[in-house]
Amino acid sequence: MQTTFRFLVVLLVFFMCVPGVPAEQAPVSVSTQECIECHAVTHPGIVADWARSRHAATTPGKAMTVTGTALKVSSRQVPEPLRDTSVGCAECHMLRGDAHADTFEHNGYDIHVVVSPDDCATCHAQERAEYADNIMARAHTNLADNAVYNDLERTILGRSHHKAGKHMVFDAPDARTRAEGCYYCHGTKLAVSGTQWRDTDYGEMEFPVIEGWPNQGVGRINLDGSHGSCTSCHTRHQFSIAMARKPYTCMECHAGPDVPAYKIYAASKHGNIFSAKSDQWRFDPVPWTVGKDFTAPTCAACHISLLVDDEGMVINRRTHKMSDRLGWRLFGLIYAHPKPRSPDTTIIRNAAGLPLPTDLDGTPAKDYLIDAETIAQRRQTMQSTCLACHGTGWVDAHFERLDNTIAETNHQVRTATRLMETAWAQGHARGLDRGGSLFDEHIERRWMNTWLFYANATRFASAMAGGGDYGVFEIGRYQLTSTLLDMQDWLETRQMIGTPPAP
Repeated sequence: MQTTFRFLVVLLVFFMCVPGVPAEQAPVSVSTQECIECHAVTHPGIVADWARSRHAATTPGKAMTVTGTALKVSSRQVPEPLRDTSVGCAECHMLRGDAHADTFEHNGYDIHVVVSPDDCATCHAQERAEYADNIMARAHTNLADNAVYNDLERTILGRSHHKAGKHMVFDAPDARTRAEGCYYCHGTKLAVSGTQWRDTDYGEMEFPVIEGWPNQGVGRINLDGSHGSCTSCHTRHQFSIAMARKPYTCMECHAGPDVPAYKIYAASKHGNIFSAKSDQWRFDPVPWTVGKDFTAPTCAACHISLLVDDEGMVINRRTHKMSDRLGWRLFGLIYAHPKPRSPDTTIIRNAAGLPLPTDLDGTPAKDYLIDAETIAQRRQTMQSTCLACHGTGWVDAHFERLDNTIAETNHQVRTATRLMETAWAQGHARGLDRGGSLFDEHIERRWMNTWLFYANATRFASAMAGGGDYGVFEIGRYQLTSTLLDMQDWLETRQMIGTPPAP
């Protein structure tokens, strides 16, 4: 009785004092009650966030009764014990305990620290399935299991060593550097390495030690073996749709210069409208009505969200497979190319046997990439959103420019690659054929800049109607052509003085 009274007092204080908490609250399970009783004191921010969430305001059973496009729970078989209470601490952190390597006994309950997409699938099965077929879900593996990318990662994150007259050497990066470097966004691989005792406000308690934690990367490999992290976009513990729809969420990993999507969006006409008018928009409604809830696209409007017109007719269905509306992969590796067929890009091999989607001359590894018909279908899907605000002539001309930009930047990268291939062939740099790296010499870094930064930025500026400085002087065509001249001068200088082969 005393425990229940303390819980009700704590919960009442939160619901009365925390701004933004919904007026109605769903019933709370007994196990979640016990969680809140302690954690409202030790982790008030977590409890306050949860109290503001849809999870706290409704039950899965009630959510499943919604019909039409407003439906948010895609699973039709939510387990009976979970249907009639809010989705609280216990409903997520005690779910599928046997599947999680980090499950441990905590105050009489078996809980796990890391909630995975397979846990979220209990209520959101369709979203989970779509995300699993998404290249983001494989982001850790696609980086960690690709020898070429490993080499690039090593020369960026690894500790460097220089000896007079010798080639610069880079060690493999340590785990902590990798976790806050490339794998901050790509996701770490989690593993339980043991347990430790901690002195808490409630006495000494034993907790699992999790390697690779904390991390919210999109391709994190979780302790139940699943790939991905829903909290990359729907941040804990409010899991807000509104937050996921705002461009700041995508900015966390797409700020450039390799993928400068947010910066280009912010400088674009769409971004200008967002900056000036988004305080008048509504980011919570499902579905999201074009012209009523918002008047210019965000990242989510173009790539993810369920969009309808003012009569409720569907413009684009919701998807958590980001490539559903994308035919081309603008991020050049080293050239822009059609999207991969499979989210697992480690299976790709070009004609030279390298795990790259194109050859060094730009020829695509067609067996692993989508065909022209699929590209056209995906473009039509994307254009449905564009046509909600723009005329056909405007939209067609925009995509014609994008196609031209892809072709032109690929041509420029091919010029840079020819210069690089000459340097390798003449022994002025050590390429793969001499047991070297593609990325650890000055001329190779200049070559990298042409496709990793400048060609990419130019393509993104074109695709996102950002134009202007990002596609020209900020980090675009000017830097790309300047680097071509630098590479040519570097190569001609070494040819003239007869530089001996690189050691």
